[in-house]
Amino acid sequence: MAAAKKDFYEVLGVPEKASADEIKKAYRKLAKQYHPDANPGNPQAAERFKEIGEAYSVLSNPEKRKQYDNMKRLGAFGFGRGPTTSSRPGTGGFQSEPGFSFEDLQGGFGNLSDLFSSLFDRGKKPSHGPRRRGPQQGQHVEYVVEIPFLTAAQGGKVSLEVAITEDCATCGGTGAKPGTTLKTCSECGGSGNVAFGQGGFAVKRPCPACFGRGKIPQTPCPSCDGRGTVRQSRKVQISVPAGVDTGSKVRLSGQGERGRDGGKPGDLLITFRVQPHRFFRRDGLDIHVTVPINIVQATLGSKIRVRTIQGKKVVLKIPSGTQSGTRFRIRGQGIEKPDRVGDQYVEVKIEVPEKLSEAELKAMEEFAQATGMKH
Repeated sequence: MAAAKKDFYEVLGVPEKASADEIKKAYRKLAKQYHPDANPGNPQAAERFKEIGEAYSVLSNPEKRKQYDNMKRLGAFGFGRGPTTSSRPGTGGFQSEPGFSFEDLQGGFGNLSDLFSSLFDRGKKPSHGPRRRGPQQGQHVEYVVEIPFLTAAQGGKVSLEVAITEDCATCGGTGAKPGTTLKTCSECGGSGNVAFGQGGFAVKRPCPACFGRGKIPQTPCPSCDGRGTVRQSRKVQISVPAGVDTGSKVRLSGQGERGRDGGKPGDLLITFRVQPHRFFRRDGLDIHVTVPINIVQATLGSKIRVRTIQGKKVVLKIPSGTQSGTRFRIRGQGIEKPDRVGDQYVEVKIEVPEKLSEAELKAMEEFAQATGMKH
């Protein structure tokens, strides 16, 4: 009997109670770490990458995950506690241990062979010869882009260098050195797929030898080492809508990985991360600032000029007797959206001088005597 393969949850490094988001996050992290492009010529990394993909293909599908968990619980893969049977006097048949019934294997989940077929894609006719492919859409590409505070508030453009997998220009994507031919892959027999067995059941995966193409070059292309693809850096201009915040997303259609066999390209998914500003702070569409004033301005009143995110300087009247921490509202000077606009809030902070000249010190002492203040 073939040795049982690793638990899919162990492959992704997540607990059995992991949420869909936790599974997706773990898959992306591991796929990036073990991707063949990041580990050229490393067969162990390629094998690990395939295991990760197989585990994710099952655990990311709610129905398949449920079926997998049921079969795992019943010991179908050689791990987990499966049902055991024993003959007991007076029962007239087999009885399972507490917590399981023998009917689970026969009727509780319907036809067990159908379960395995739906989970591991068995029951389909095997392919022979080169695999026929239709157009396949390219993969989406995700990036997190840091943008300046004022660009996020007012809108603008930012540039991004995006690494994209492109067809090799030297071989046209075939992987073969120009002037040489392709031959049928001996690893997969030209199908482009190989089977991965787990407990006697199999899932398909792209062949690691021919990268799912079904053919391999007689002489590999020197520019791409026979892969047919190369990593290229592409500069993309991103329009930032006014009012975006950290976590806001935009989708650029057709700016992701190229499609295969005439398929359309994937999309570029951008998540913004807004850099902090040394003066402005944000709360929704409202802008908050803190402005220092001296004790004379607070006591006697004054007028100060306050900068806004639009680049203007607004005159703000400070009444006499203003206390430190008082907030003033400037209407309509916050972040603007098509349907509404925020305000700007100015908090004044009274700064006490650390050093005084002789004249200033004398004036303060006279002030203290006049008001009866002790010091």
